Amino acid sequence: MAGILLTGANGQVGWEIARQARLLGLPCQALERTSLDITVADAVLRAVVHFAPLVVINAAAYTNVDKAETDSETAFSVNRDGAAHLAHACARVDIPIIHISTDYVFDGTKKTPYTEDDPGSPLSIYGESKLAGEAAVREYCAKHVVLRTAWVYGLHGPNFVKTMLRLAGERDQIKVVDDQFGNPTFAGDLGRAILTLVRRLQLGTWPKQGFGTFHLAGEWTTSWCGFAQMIFEEARPRLAHVPAIEPITTADYPTLAKRPAYSALDCGRFARIHGIAMRPGRSALSEMLDTTLGLFPAKGIRKF
Repeated sequence: MAGILLTGANGQVGWEIARQARLLGLPCQALERTSLDITVADAVLRAVVHFAPLVVINAAAYTNVDKAETDSETAFSVNRDGAAHLAHACARVDIPIIHISTDYVFDGTKKTPYTEDDPGSPLSIYGESKLAGEAAVREYCAKHVVLRTAWVYGLHGPNFVKTMLRLAGERDQIKVVDDQFGNPTFAGDLGRAILTLVRRLQLGTWPKQGFGTFHLAGEWTTSWCGFAQMIFEEARPRLAHVPAIEPITTADYPTLAKRPAYSALDCGRFARIHGIAMRPGRSALSEMLDTTLGLFPAKGIRKF
């Protein structure tokens, strides 16, 4: 095969990677959970040996942050054990793994963007399970890229942007949390960056210090309320109705799992070593809205 073995192909990021790989002509065996259960070690090893990929990209995850609080067994089985099985299989056949993680490994007590050197201290079961998955990947496979990202939105699957657009047609006012801050990240840009890494593996142009843990998220930091305001500013010309936005606090919108108040990510290391920086947030959001609201189909690929 000498291409990509992709898990989590039906998620936001996995779907984008598979879509863009097809357009670029990159061989990609895109597997959903029904095709490969990453919690079964033997099945994972058989798949890696059978497909003989150049690289494994693990975009599979248990991502229901609140449900994980009452279903920790499943969360850890997928996010920790599944990651461990994939990393171990990659090490067995001496290939790299690119593993996608999250800003929720941090507790949000910092006032400046988190770097890769900051210790993880998650507030939720989801965050704990993802941090444990990172540790497993590092332990079992030396050729690893752990990519922490945040607040992902995209063309496929449910996400915050689509929720705001739906609510615009249902309500005159929307209440949105204004005291949690992070980096909205377009799945299309994540896919492009990750496939750039794959091409470098193919071409033998992998940089020194290219393996390790990196942050890769949108370049702007905002609150959920600020994100909602940006969405409606960009979408206003194409919407029949734009609701009013009412800022609220986290305390006003209680959830089962705690979220970090500030989980912005410093992506400087990834830019320095891999030479890839994310584009301005408004540009990424505009691309997503143009496609979602029907101005043009998602056919092409913007290159860095």
